[in-house]
Amino acid sequence: MPEGDVLRLTAERLTAALRGLPLVRAELRWPSAGAANLTGATALETGAYGKHLLTRLDDGRTLHTHLRMEGLWKVHRTGSRDASARNPAIRAVLATDAWTATGWHLGMLDLLRTHDEHRILSGLGPDVLGADFPTTGLPDAVGRLVREPDRPLCVALLDQRTVAGIGTIWMAESLFARRLFPWTPAGALTDDECHDLLRTARRLMERSVAVGRARGLAAVEMHVHGRSGRPCHRCGTPIGVGSANEKPYERPVFWCSTCQAPTPR
Repeated sequence: MPEGDVLRLTAERLTAALRGLPLVRAELRWPSAGAANLTGATALETGAYGKHLLTRLDDGRTLHTHLRMEGLWKVHRTGSRDASARNPAIRAVLATDAWTATGWHLGMLDLLRTHDEHRILSGLGPDVLGADFPTTGLPDAVGRLVREPDRPLCVALLDQRTVAGIGTIWMAESLFARRLFPWTPAGALTDDECHDLLRTARRLMERSVAVGRARGLAAVEMHVHGRSGRPCHRCGTPIGVGSANEKPYERPVFWCSTCQAPTPR
């Protein structure tokens, strides 16, 4: 599933492609929004909150999309073959005279009034990449992290009600960076350890965004995620994989049994 860093890059790309020009083509291939007419409206920006995208229009409406497991947005020159958007996997088309954005395999799509965006986001924790995270967001996220003290860290970090934007990749990489056993009860951490863990997640994701801006994609070397059976970059121990959550909601947890061995607390 795309995580907050990918969503941030996607939002920036959509903003760069669509902002300031009227939509000459707008198709929402979604049962609840198919009759909506967006043609003529101008996109002001696309923002990201956690794993949610919010394309705001000058007529007071917002197009909300969520990529779920396989979704993505592509941008092509208007008039090009790829911009024709004939593929049935495309669920949304937004086009100006210059660029056409196509939403593929979207998991959620809603059209709502901009001032009602809180209805979509109200159940989420602070956005780990939000501008206010270091000030107001971080203390809130720490409180949410330890709210259920017996909950394993790997489960707590994946819960978007704790902090929005972290998925299996940055959960695993953040815990590895802090040398924390993934199934440590959240309540066993000190306040400083909680702050350090969440700051680390933000730092790693900010780095991914910076790399993505330079290279055109979010691609940084992973230390544990997706490396099951391969040697740890620190100690050489084969990377293991466990799971967070119960079926059918389980998610893989990659970790090093040496660097992240459980410690008495």
